[in-house]
Amino acid sequence: MNKESGYFKFLILWSGDLISQIGGGLTSFGLGVYIFNRTGSAAQMALVTLLGFLPTLILSVPAGVLADMYDRRVLMMIGDGCSALGILYILFMMFVGDISLMQICTGVLISSVFSSLLEPAYRATVTDILSEEEFTKASGMISLSGSARYLLSPIIAGLLLGKYDIKLLLVIDICTFFLTLTAAAFVKKNIASSATSNRESFFTVLADGWKGVYSRKGVLLLIIISSLISMFIGVIQILSEPLILSFTDAGTLGIAETVCALGMLVTALLTGIAGIRKNQSRILAASLILAGLFMVLFSLTENIVTICVFGFLFFAMLPPANSCLDYLARTNIPNEMQGRVWGFIGLISQLGYIPAYALSGVLADKVGSALGIGVGRGSAKVIAASGILLMAVSLGFLFSDRIKKLESGSEFSVSEEEKVFFAENTVH
Repeated sequence: MNKESGYFKFLILWSGDLISQIGGGLTSFGLGVYIFNRTGSAAQMALVTLLGFLPTLILSVPAGVLADMYDRRVLMMIGDGCSALGILYILFMMFVGDISLMQICTGVLISSVFSSLLEPAYRATVTDILSEEEFTKASGMISLSGSARYLLSPIIAGLLLGKYDIKLLLVIDICTFFLTLTAAAFVKKNIASSATSNRESFFTVLADGWKGVYSRKGVLLLIIISSLISMFIGVIQILSEPLILSFTDAGTLGIAETVCALGMLVTALLTGIAGIRKNQSRILAASLILAGLFMVLFSLTENIVTICVFGFLFFAMLPPANSCLDYLARTNIPNEMQGRVWGFIGLISQLGYIPAYALSGVLADKVGSALGIGVGRGSAKVIAASGILLMAVSLGFLFSDRIKKLESGSEFSVSEEEKVFFAENTVH
């Protein structure tokens, strides 16, 4: 492949993200097992996940604005490098003595705050270096790197936890930051700066990003529905671990999570190679309806083989759905607005994770206690209910003409006000 090509540069950047995802997955898995073994509570596991997720969500919008105002590659390097500080804090406190839940939450918060700079800058950079024909292929590859924290990290972490403690996982995660920084630095060196001038205020640019979303009603509807979908999917992300840990150990959990994530690997590879060229709205609806069905079947028994089969099928539905969502949004937003608009898209589409992370663990504990079935089967009941609701919401995609129209890029046009703004503020 030509080293000057946009796709080669994307692959370098993607490789850094892949390594980062694996390292982050080791820490996430290790902390989840560590907390559940100490407390036996799904709610406390979910609390750490929520506190790690919330800063990234809240800061995604200003991070998107910064991605349009300053060099996107520099922001990626700052975010990735400084997010290591939170992991270092957790590791230090574990060496000092018996770390508390609050100290773990503090470290996760620190890491999450800096990580918030990454997502809008990363997605906007992908748009910078690729052609429209390469978008769905890139989306499949991005889904693939995202699946690494479910595919590779759990089995590696599970095996390591059988012989060592969580400190080793944290050390490995910290080491991955150096490699991802190198990948971002390489891409920065080989493409022009995307920064805009600073003559407009931060809040002016922020408001312009919101207009870019709000004025495109089909895109806004798409991401609102995505928020509902993220709520249901967030439930299985949180509760699958207490469900499995309630009747087996961390090693088996790691193997099960890896087997399940193989489904994401298979369809991410297929999507990355072939792309999705048409009928994105229908494929999106079908993928999510099936995902909801597999959530229900995933929760039915404590048989690890059954859980792995339906977990595999559930994860297999996510890359096609993500690629379609990404394509429908990306092809209806002008490149000049990508950073600030992706910040708002990230905020709205992921709002559903807040109730999922905040309430699913509490519900699982309460259902398990009220029915006398324990936290594991309580988690299963909540997952099944979420799967049914996901199927119901996803049916709406089949009947939405506004979302179908996004396939033709009908909302890509730039208003006269936006043209004036970018003409005055873009650095050439």
